[in-house]
Amino acid sequence: MAATNTTKTGQPFDRDVLDSLLRRTGFYMPSFEIYGGEKGLYDYGPPLTALQSNFVDLWRKHFVLREKMLEVDTTIITPEPVFITSGHVAKFADFMSKDPKTGEIFRTDHLIKQVLGARLKADQDARGQTIEVEKPDEPQKKKKIKDVKIEKLDDAVAQEYNETLAKLDNYDGEGFNELIKKFDIKGPTSGVDLDPPKPFNLMFQTYIGPSADKPNGYLRPETAQGQFLNFQKLLEFNKQKMPFASASIGKSFRNEISPRQGLLRVREFLMAEIEHYVDPESGKKHEKFEDVKDVKLTLLNRHTQLAGSEKTEVMTVGDAVSNKVIDNETLGYFIVRIQDFLLKLGIDPSKLRFRQHMANEMAHYAADCWDAELFGSFGWIECVGCADRSAYDLTVHMKKTGAPLVVRENLPEPKKFKEYQVDMNKKKLGPKFRKDAKAVENAVEDLSQDLREKLSLELKDSGKITIDTPNIGNGKTELDKDLITIEQREVTQHIREYTPNVIEPSFGIGRILYHLLEHVFWTRSSESQDEPSARNVLSIPPLIAPIKVLIVPLSNHLDFKPFLRHLTSLLDEMDVANSIDDSSASIGKRYSRNDELGTPFGITVDFQTVKDKTITLRERDSTKQVRASQEDICAAIESLVRGRETWEQVSKRLPEFTSQEVD
Repeated sequence: MAATNTTKTGQPFDRDVLDSLLRRTGFYMPSFEIYGGEKGLYDYGPPLTALQSNFVDLWRKHFVLREKMLEVDTTIITPEPVFITSGHVAKFADFMSKDPKTGEIFRTDHLIKQVLGARLKADQDARGQTIEVEKPDEPQKKKKIKDVKIEKLDDAVAQEYNETLAKLDNYDGEGFNELIKKFDIKGPTSGVDLDPPKPFNLMFQTYIGPSADKPNGYLRPETAQGQFLNFQKLLEFNKQKMPFASASIGKSFRNEISPRQGLLRVREFLMAEIEHYVDPESGKKHEKFEDVKDVKLTLLNRHTQLAGSEKTEVMTVGDAVSNKVIDNETLGYFIVRIQDFLLKLGIDPSKLRFRQHMANEMAHYAADCWDAELFGSFGWIECVGCADRSAYDLTVHMKKTGAPLVVRENLPEPKKFKEYQVDMNKKKLGPKFRKDAKAVENAVEDLSQDLREKLSLELKDSGKITIDTPNIGNGKTELDKDLITIEQREVTQHIREYTPNVIEPSFGIGRILYHLLEHVFWTRSSESQDEPSARNVLSIPPLIAPIKVLIVPLSNHLDFKPFLRHLTSLLDEMDVANSIDDSSASIGKRYSRNDELGTPFGITVDFQTVKDKTITLRERDSTKQVRASQEDICAAIESLVRGRETWEQVSKRLPEFTSQEVD
């Protein structure tokens, strides 16, 4: 069943209402607001900061502690050679389109999606139907998309639009340009032809040190490279045992072309990434896969997308791996763990799917890649990536630096085999190729056994060979028999040396938190005349709620003060976040204010408390209450916020309380 844009309780969702609530209650605000702000940069207020901290704490327990990972904290500022080697300088880019008349710049794939989406909406309106479309996250001085005339499209045209949108991620710059021409997409405000799409590198450049005369470093766009560069030290820390995983949580930076989706597309954000290192000859099996093989996943595979459809399929991860829908057990295991974590957070399972990358989306070295996408008012958005990066990163850094980013294992028995080996005459190689000598040497070392066999025969017959050297001259280099020897020799191997493959789950924390807030938002009607007609609620799970308990005294009567101090002390000792609201507003209004903050529980101190030292405990979503001693209520709260008990269990064992929440 297709996901629909509704609140937690099935009401039509209004992003403006939620956004107003989040800004009014201090969840977030534009950065540098008194200076006019800056697009793509936001500050988190106390509620969202606490929610993010609780997210990180839960993530560490779910992944780092449970999977025995090695957590590291690496630097944000990264020297340029690292990202040249990794390929980020050349390829970490999105395509942008410029309006030559207005100077406006758009991210090309987003513009195409927005224009075709608007035309499909006009078609649906003409047919008397409705369709979900994106709306701007903030007021714009100019309309980004002109109003589209409400008219019916030919069925074939509408189908082509839908099919194009389904596989939009598979296009490159040339493909985007063809779509713009084919569908007559113009500058949104000017109506003129757009300049051809151009790649824009998303990394922020910076200067390292006072002597740099040009940018010589970058702010990292991900935490992964810092983990790869420390692989050898991490392997040693892990006592040379394989497989193992490293993990890192930290800020990353991307210079987004047009950040127009609020908290979803920002230029500075928190990431949590895992690099799980596996032996490529193990078949990438996972020792815990049997424990999860029957877990069901909602999958959108690449073949369905290429057919122009977004129809998902529910299957067990065991079936997905055995049928090669998901490439291997380790990748499948982490996809399940990602799903478990998102559901534990409070993500709506009907608004979660795993979409497989199409060929053009994946790096050339990747074996498989899936995104956990969450549905919200902006449509389906990638929030977690889970990729099989093969051995690419460790290999390129090892070739560049000579560092042994490999695993060495003693073989139980010596292994004898024949292989073609290459000897280079370095005394002659250096003078002949000068600065390119190392590149030639690396190209020779990369030759496969099959190619070495072929070249050995050529060298024997003609006395010279030609090899591919992409970064030198015309890409071809000739070597004669005075420079190189290729012979087949028998080798006895006592130690096996290999470069691990890497499975990488990567979490965009801000995107997940925003979708969580959409998924847990709802409104309920007021039961009291002195409250608003509709009360907003954020049903954030107790496990990660910013404030766990609100303490509400019936009034400011002096007899209540000792009980407030005692309760605060009890909860503080349990490390349960709490706050007191002793304002003059009615209890109902005070609870309503904290329902908007996602506070799951409330304690009321009243005159009955003075008499028998009992207090009431209110649950946010049901508004049901129980009454018991201070110690019993606090113990129940600790059990609830640690996830050891549910409200249903607590409400069955503690006496129900039914008085009205009024003065």
